[in-house]
Amino acid sequence: MRKTLLLALFVTSSAFAQHDGHQMMEPSPKDPLLTSPRHREWVTVKNGARNVSAFVVYPEVKNKATAVVVIHEIFGMSDWVQQLSDELAEAGYIAIAPDLLSGMGPNGGGTSSFPQDGQSVGKAIRDLPPDQITADLNAVADYVSKLPAANGKVAVAGFCWGGSQTFRFATNRPSIAAAFVFYGSGPESPDAIAAIKAPVYGFYAGNDARIGATIPKTQELMKAAGKTYDIVTYEGAGHGFMRAGDTMMTPPAADAEQKVKDAYAANRKARDAAWVRWKELLKKL
Repeated sequence: MRKTLLLALFVTSSAFAQHDGHQMMEPSPKDPLLTSPRHREWVTVKNGARNVSAFVVYPEVKNKATAVVVIHEIFGMSDWVQQLSDELAEAGYIAIAPDLLSGMGPNGGGTSSFPQDGQSVGKAIRDLPPDQITADLNAVADYVSKLPAANGKVAVAGFCWGGSQTFRFATNRPSIAAAFVFYGSGPESPDAIAAIKAPVYGFYAGNDARIGATIPKTQELMKAAGKTYDIVTYEGAGHGFMRAGDTMMTPPAADAEQKVKDAYAANRKARDAAWVRWKELLKKL
């Protein structure tokens, strides 16, 4: 019986390692996604002639849940995005993370089809047509809002490049319940700002001058337009602290430079604090 159970677990894990052309998180003893009890699956969302692949995780709750569209970083669809989506589901929300590079890679593939050279994915994301991004996100939001387990409310959250796209999506979809911008810049057009209907919540790093320099102008535009823009800056943290401070990230070695240890600790602290704030805000939707 024990051998049968172990074999079943091995087969299930192996089958889950890759699905619909997407590489899942590599199995490891500390891999929380592999051991997560929550249902997760890859779905194909239609946007006209485009097929957008998206990762969906369902919470284990009794009532219908609010959904959160997760917009990935400049790195595209990644293991970390899948793990974060599972954490959102753990908190009680349906999480859906589209691969916005769907169909844009070699042989019509998505993020995983690009050379893993540290440049190809980022370049492809920067070259994505803005209207296509908006249409893909609208299709995904429409899809998740109509799921039988969903209550119809849809929020959006994004990180890095995805943070900026989250702010931009808020200008294009007035029906979203809230926009959670993690270290992303805001629109520079007053007309775009005027189109925002949802509250925007910003999560920023103290050691991120590139994005930090854009915040005062965004605050000015949002205030002039009478929009809700509530931000928190986590001092000592760097750009990308939600990933860099993740518990799955390997801590610095004992003999690492002190500044490396300090940066890791600051990112970890910021991530934990940001999660607390994020969950409190989500409960109010």
